Amino acid sequence: MEFHVNHPLLFVLVGIVVAVVLAQSVYFLVKAVRRAKEKGMDMTKIKKTIRSAAIFTIAPAVSIVIAVISLSQSLGIALPWLRLSVVGSLSYEAIAAANAASGMGKTLGEFAGNMDASSYITIAIVMTLSIMVGIWLVPLLGKKIQGGLVSFEKKDAKWSGLLQNALFIGMISAFVGYVFCDLSRLWTSENGIFTNSKGESFTSTSGLVPVLVMVVSALLMAVCGLLMKKLKWKWLSDYALPISMVLGMVAALPLTSWLGGAIV
Repeated sequence: MEFHVNHPLLFVLVGIVVAVVLAQSVYFLVKAVRRAKEKGMDMTKIKKTIRSAAIFTIAPAVSIVIAVISLSQSLGIALPWLRLSVVGSLSYEAIAAANAASGMGKTLGEFAGNMDASSYITIAIVMTLSIMVGIWLVPLLGKKIQGGLVSFEKKDAKWSGLLQNALFIGMISAFVGYVFCDLSRLWTSENGIFTNSKGESFTSTSGLVPVLVMVVSALLMAVCGLLMKKLKWKWLSDYALPISMVLGMVAALPLTSWLGGAIV
């Protein structure tokens, strides 16, 4: 059997996993509604809550679709669909896949259209097993960590807030650093072309492309925040992320053309 990243068998396997997850969701929804009836809760409010939740999941789903499309060129549709439908995010999945590809001496883009089964399995394992560490650690350490934070908050609410914000910023910084990695390389110039230690050749300004895309996305998010605050457009909170992502990707096209982000 010839391997292909979009082989029908992969869609069958992924479909089974997604179907199981959907079945679990339906099961717990039915159990929750029955429990609400037993408790005598207002079923009109329950139905309204379910309907509102279903509607407001559409906007976040747009971000997931964008992420699947962005990864599909190299990895096909099945694997990104599985990862982003169950446990995963674009920021993590893209970095995990790129690191796995780098370990094999290539960039993720170089696998587009010519990935073999061995490389595909390697990338899939890295993307899957790495993120599962968090799933295993939560039941083991989650209660202790939460208890410690609650105890600290009772003693000093101000420093507790600072600590939690610092932890969050530290997590975000790990991803932000990935954006600036091309700027941190030591370049040597020869005839106007810059070459890194791996022998990859870039134009001198190519490292600015991801940085400027991030800036554009951040500015768009800030504009959405101002609109929500000044014009009271609370509905925009569910669409700010996909708007920033889509327009950031659109901005990447002229920026890449202008600054020469492609490998020479």
